[in-house]
Amino acid sequence: MRIGHQVIQLMALAICLIVPLPGWGQDEGDAPDVAREVIVVGGDHYHPPYEFLDEDGRPAGYNVELTQAIAEVMGIEVRIELKPWSEVRRGLEQGEIDILQGMSYSEARTEHFDFAPPHAIVHQSIFARRGDPVVEVEELRGKEVIVQRGDIMHDYLIEHDIGAVVIPVDTHADALRALAAGQHDYALVANLPALYLSRELGLTNLVPVARPFSLRYGYAVRQGDANLLAKFSEGLAILKNTGRHQEIYDRWLGPLEGPEGIPWQKVGQVGAALSALLLLVLGAIVIWNRMLKREVAARTAELRQHQQQLIQADKMASLGVLVSGVAHEINNPSSLLLLNLPVLRDAYADAEPILEAHYRAHGDFSFGGLPYSRMREELPSMIDDMQEGTRRIKRIVGDLKDFARQGGDEPGETFDLNAVVATAVRLVDNSIRQATSHFEAHYADDLPPLEGNAQRIEQVVINLVLNACQALQAPTQGIQLTTRHDRAADWVVLEIRDEGRGIEPEAMSRLTDPFFTTRRECGGTGLGLSVSAGIVHEHQGSLTFDSHLGQGTCVTLALPTAVKAATVPPGDERPSNGTHRHEEQDTP
Repeated sequence: MRIGHQVIQLMALAICLIVPLPGWGQDEGDAPDVAREVIVVGGDHYHPPYEFLDEDGRPAGYNVELTQAIAEVMGIEVRIELKPWSEVRRGLEQGEIDILQGMSYSEARTEHFDFAPPHAIVHQSIFARRGDPVVEVEELRGKEVIVQRGDIMHDYLIEHDIGAVVIPVDTHADALRALAAGQHDYALVANLPALYLSRELGLTNLVPVARPFSLRYGYAVRQGDANLLAKFSEGLAILKNTGRHQEIYDRWLGPLEGPEGIPWQKVGQVGAALSALLLLVLGAIVIWNRMLKREVAARTAELRQHQQQLIQADKMASLGVLVSGVAHEINNPSSLLLLNLPVLRDAYADAEPILEAHYRAHGDFSFGGLPYSRMREELPSMIDDMQEGTRRIKRIVGDLKDFARQGGDEPGETFDLNAVVATAVRLVDNSIRQATSHFEAHYADDLPPLEGNAQRIEQVVINLVLNACQALQAPTQGIQLTTRHDRAADWVVLEIRDEGRGIEPEAMSRLTDPFFTTRRECGGTGLGLSVSAGIVHEHQGSLTFDSHLGQGTCVTLALPTAVKAATVPPGDERPSNGTHRHEEQDTP
């Protein structure tokens, strides 16, 4: 009997666990299935393809099918009610509707509603009649803009005070019909519904002119109804994980997002098959054609290189003649000034006692348009400045004449690198002052003489200085020239450092290639460094480039002294420290 009593107790306990009692883990009304709560889901009655009433008056569309699928997987009962949007929104606010199955998210709406994760992205477009001007939202001020009453764009125009004349209507279809009929200026509506309705209603004179907004679109409840929102969020997550959500999305929205009317996938498949056949037929022709093109391109590049060399040589020769002629013409008035300015200084010195006596006797008077008391202080310095300026003009003209003069093929003169560098700096002084406000030149005092062609080395220095100027990106970046004597190797060295953009690593090995330039769009020919490298090679010197991208470049020109003119310069033994280096190799 005792064992039977225990069995009866265990059976009673099992029944209690299987059949939930009211108030134990659930509400009394949830106990029987027949009394399960019906959730009222609201939506727009005419917002295809998202939600609408079909020909039989039944809810249909992407939102409707998605809600039905969520109800199925979550085991809940829903009743979908589709009415004019302003009514269902008011119904949600007043508690007559439990949840909206499609509502665009905005910060302002979060003050009254809570939103589930979006199940779609809705693009809002500005529609206009075909041929009307394209506008953005900010340009709608003063325009008559049709919107759906209570829609997100209705809220936006009012909240942001766009200044448009808002024309509210009940549905997207009403907005598009009015616009197509010539009423008002623009319609601000959701893109996919507008495209769907334009096609269904035959409104061929409407086009979207701008898509200014992309908004999250999903379920919404009254603020604080977290339990209901969690059910629909969980159901949506299940549908996304199983791929069912994507199937529903593709069935309703995919055809509108892709091209219309033509099965492009099938066309692409047929085209791919035809292309494969054509490739088999034309493959040999293409290969042969590429081989011919490469050969023609190589020959063309070779001919173009020779042509450019001839053109450049002719330009340099013409420039030399022109510079010599201009220099001669400038020298004549410069010589006249240098001859007459000392005479003017002496004349003023002779007249000064007379002018001073007159000033003491009669007071200040006008002299050359200015008071004499001022002119007697400034006139001597004015004459000195004029004379010094004239000397400078004569010196620059002389440098130009020397630079333009054709030198012999065989270098043989002895020259001072400091003097060559100073002359080169004077010639490009204007370019330096335009490129940087931080230019420094440091000349060593103990440089031994060099043997070679001073004019050609001057040409190298000019090219290197101009390249440094062109590498700068702002006047605050600097250039520094330094000459020194490497006593251990008996070399005279010139270093030109700039703080410019630096050189790309892949370009380092091609710097001295003929016609290679990174400034072709700015008129660069790619001949400066190539010619310079050739000149340095003729003088048995070396030209090296160290550069960090974005940190500047250091160019080192090394030349043997006159005593060691036949010695091949040693390689640069300094560690690179990650610096990209290119060295022009020399042959003894």
